[in-house]
Amino acid sequence: MGDLRLVPNDQGRDGEGRGEQAESADFTEEDLQPVVVVRIVITLLCGVGLYTSLFMLDKSRRAARGELTEPSVVQTPRANLFGIPNAALGTMYYLIVGLAVWWARTPLAMTILLAFALFAAVTSAVLAYSLLFITRRKCPFCMTSHAVNWALLLILCWIFLPDVLSRGL
Repeated sequence: MGDLRLVPNDQGRDGEGRGEQAESADFTEEDLQPVVVVRIVITLLCGVGLYTSLFMLDKSRRAARGELTEPSVVQTPRANLFGIPNAALGTMYYLIVGLAVWWARTPLAMTILLAFALFAAVTSAVLAYSLLFITRRKCPFCMTSHAVNWALLLILCWIFLPDVLSRGL
């Protein structure tokens, strides 16, 4: 199937070509195909996360206008981070990751993307704990978003972390 690293095999683990940027490297079709498939999967996951965030953002707006007829997690104090609705932060996050995964080539860009994913996954873990044990409400959209965040962290670590660790910032 080929190497899932984001640099061609001849620049990879043996240390050759460390001074060259991945953009200037010639990818073979065998090198490129798995990378594109993984990026498509990440983009699709971001699409799912974006849908859930937009749905919950709309629900937050309806709650702020007093239009909800049932109790909702968007009405709890944990529905906002830094005074911003979690759903708005999620919307921005999924848009950024969904686009950045196609252009992140440098170790710095990869590290920033990994940091965002780690922050999102840790925040999701805290919010999932809160949802299950403090709020005690069912929220399939929230749990979907949390699962997407954890999946994104795992996949991004899998494809970016080897390059970041081997090439440095």
